[in-house]
Amino acid sequence: MTLAHRLFAPIKRYLPRPLSSAIRALGTAVLTPLYFSIDTGHFRSALLGSRPVDKHGRPIPWYTYPMIDLLQAKDFTGRTVLEFGCGYSTLWWSSRAHSVLAFESDEKWYRFITARAPRNAKVVLVPENLEGADQHIAGQSFDVVVIDGLDRFKAAGIAINVVKAAGAIILDNSEGFWGPEGTYPILELFRSKGFQRVDFYGYAPGVILPHCTSVFFQGECFLFRGDENPVKKRV
Repeated sequence: MTLAHRLFAPIKRYLPRPLSSAIRALGTAVLTPLYFSIDTGHFRSALLGSRPVDKHGRPIPWYTYPMIDLLQAKDFTGRTVLEFGCGYSTLWWSSRAHSVLAFESDEKWYRFITARAPRNAKVVLVPENLEGADQHIAGQSFDVVVIDGLDRFKAAGIAINVVKAAGAIILDNSEGFWGPEGTYPILELFRSKGFQRVDFYGYAPGVILPHCTSVFFQGECFLFRGDENPVKKRV
């Protein structure tokens, strides 16, 4: 029995049905956002600013929660990850994947993450335009490519060439134009190359407005094979 059920059980037992139903409805309306904020770590992340964490204070990616929920259910053992834009997601990925290569243009943030990254995570400081990034990739291919910073259009072009056949490209804030207002050059690029897309709308850690994180893939994608069973969440 969840905490909510334990709270409402005596109300349902001792009060008339119309009154208990009204109290339950009001309680659900008020408590659900509070449960969500605390259980996901949204509340804690809001207090920390640009440091997304779960309810225990552990680093999580700054994607939408539906996207995070999908990724948390997957096994990334032996997988390789490339990130354009490092952050707490770098720490999260490195705790799950075989290796992480992340590019960052903000020197202060680069130093912050580098000081906390484990041995299987390599963070490289590059200009916003990604000049010199190709020499660090050096013919490698990756199971997951994340675009969440730097020159996103240029990053998308690189991602297309280095993602593995059954891999996935994750674009955060995919509803953003990332070009002249009213245009979607990144989405058009992926469409022109035959990529399929799944959008994950929702709130992100510590953010007041919802946005979209999208997954792009060609053919079979390991994220959508369904090898695992859904996990029932409890508050």
